[in-house]
Amino acid sequence: MTTIQVGDRFPDVTLPNHQKEPTQLSQFTQPGLMDQHLGFLDGVPLIVVFYRGFFCPRDRQQFRQLVQFQDELMVNYGKLVAIGADPPPVQAAFRAGLGAQWPFLADEQRSLIKQIKILDETEGEYAYRAQPYTFILRSDLSIYKIYNGWFFVGRPTLEELRHDLRTLMSQRSDYRYEAYNTPQVKQIRIPQQTWADGAPPLGSNGLPVAQGTIRWFDLPSGNGEIARDDTGDNIFFNFTAIPGEGYRTVKPGNRVKFELVENSTGLTARNVQTE
Repeated sequence: MTTIQVGDRFPDVTLPNHQKEPTQLSQFTQPGLMDQHLGFLDGVPLIVVFYRGFFCPRDRQQFRQLVQFQDELMVNYGKLVAIGADPPPVQAAFRAGLGAQWPFLADEQRSLIKQIKILDETEGEYAYRAQPYTFILRSDLSIYKIYNGWFFVGRPTLEELRHDLRTLMSQRSDYRYEAYNTPQVKQIRIPQQTWADGAPPLGSNGLPVAQGTIRWFDLPSGNGEIARDDTGDNIFFNFTAIPGEGYRTVKPGNRVKFELVENSTGLTARNVQTE
C-alpha cells in the first residue's frame, strides 16, 4: 500500500512523455495565461492514473472509459495524465490505439513508482509494474483523494471523477458568475455588447493608443501578444479585444493599433485594429 496519504503533497516529478519530452507534473495544474491576467490564480485539478501496461485488460477497460470522458474533461478544465513503466514509444502506440488525447508519462526507472511505494512485485507477465492507483490532486499537487485499483471495482467511475472535480473546481475564486461580472475582468475579457455599435475611434475613451506587431495568436485559447513599437514590451490580449462579432482572429506579423489598459497584472490591449 502506498505510504502517501490524503493531504500530502504529491511529488512534482519530471518524466518523459510519450513523445520523449521532459514533462513536469505541476505544469498541468498551473493557471492559463488568460486566468493569470484576470487575476484568477487558483489553477486546475489533476487526475493521475498509474497503470500496469498495454497487456492488462483492466487497464484497457479503465482507459476506454477515460477516452469517453476526455472531451468532457477538456471543457471542465481538469487535467489527466497516465504514468506507467513502459518506454515512450510503447506508450505512444498504446495511446494511439486507445484514441487517448491526454499525456502518458514514462517512469522506466520506476523512480516515482518506488518513491510512493506502489511497485508491483507480483506481476507474472511483465516485471515490476505500478500498482493501479489513481490520485486526484489539487492545483498545488496536494492529494484530495486516492483510489486503490488493485481490483477493478476500486478504480474511480466517471461519476466519482465528476464529483471529485466538482468539489475541487467549486473552490476556485472564479467559480461563480459574479467573479467575471466586474469592471476589472471586463477590461480584459471584453463582453460582445461593447462592440454592438462597431469599433469606436481609438483613444476616444481617453485611453493611450499604441502601435505594434502581432507576435503570436493561439486559436484554441483566443489569446495573443503584441510587440509594442515604442517600448518593445509584449502586450497581452484576448480575441474579445478585437471589435466585431463571433470568434475574431489575427495573424502573426499583422500590424495593429490598440488602446492600452493598465490593471493589477500589467498592461493589456483593447480595441485592437489592424492597420
